[in-house]
Amino acid sequence: MANPQFYPLEVNPLTKEPFLRLRNHKNIIITPPRSSDPTSYCLILNDPRVHKWLTGPPIPHFREHAEAWYAVITPPIAAVLAALDAAKDKADLITVDICPVRAIREILDNGEDVYLGDIGFTRLQDGKLLAPPDVEVDKELASRYASENAERMVGDPKIIWTVGDYLTPSHHGQGIMSDALKTVLDGWAIPRMNARRINASALRGNQGSVRVFQKNGFQLAGLRENFVEARGETHDIHVLEWHLDDDNVP
Repeated sequence: MANPQFYPLEVNPLTKEPFLRLRNHKNIIITPPRSSDPTSYCLILNDPRVHKWLTGPPIPHFREHAEAWYAVITPPIAAVLAALDAAKDKADLITVDICPVRAIREILDNGEDVYLGDIGFTRLQDGKLLAPPDVEVDKELASRYASENAERMVGDPKIIWTVGDYLTPSHHGQGIMSDALKTVLDGWAIPRMNARRINASALRGNQGSVRVFQKNGFQLAGLRENFVEARGETHDIHVLEWHLDDDNVP
């Protein structure tokens, strides 16, 4: 019997792997990470069409970097899947602190699938972005904002989330990431994480990412100049915000 706590995830009957199917691209699914994924991380993240817009991953992106990232993202997902399994007999769906699927894959005609990219919903950790834009934030105050957001209880509507994503260049311009964001937002983040506030950012000039967020109801909240350093350069960022219901969020 299927575990109702996995709703709205589907489960592959052969591999028992949970997944979300994109709403408009039915041949694309989002699954938990797999141990084979680091090879694909390297291939995609070393493409300048991808990493020019990213500030987090080390470039060049070596196997050791990919394996380290896999080791970071898998334990929280395993913990959530275990919690869902443990709650299988509960009448009500439990609220969790993370989405257990983030690896975007395309199902081929032969039934196999290929890794296309990643979409991850996490609590925002950047204290400078958590602070009101008119507040001058030093290192101590930024740390306080970050700690407050990290320490909020699971399901607290005041948690501020963020989204990070990338997609292999061969699939750019097809509406896939917009669909993936909508699928995870409506299917999991809102009903299963009680997400009510999300802040996202994109490097200045990355109009593709800005459009993805705007198509999903995010509003531009300003431009932060000289905000982030990556690979020896300082970058401006666009900040975008999403509120489920502004009347209920102070």
